[in-house]
Amino acid sequence: MPDPLKVCIDGREVRVNTGTSVAAAVLNAGIAGFRHSVEGVPRGPVCGMGICFECRLTINGRAHQRSCMIVCEEGMVIDTDV
Repeated sequence: MPDPLKVCIDGREVRVNTGTSVAAAVLNAGIAGFRHSVEGVPRGPVCGMGICFECRLTINGRAHQRSCMIVCEEGMVIDTDV
């Protein structure tokens, strides 16, 4: 098995296995709220296949990325808005 990758989630270094989606990495790090709705309610992944847009995060400085559709890369910086 390849060595785990290091990613940064909300300023915290986290190790994930190769092939892990960003959404799975964030959930495995114990973070359930990815963003807030317009009413201020925490939101997280629903569909896991890029249709619902509830898993949007800022990834490497790019806002509104569907985290369930992106695979983690070494050194990736992931920010929630929660």
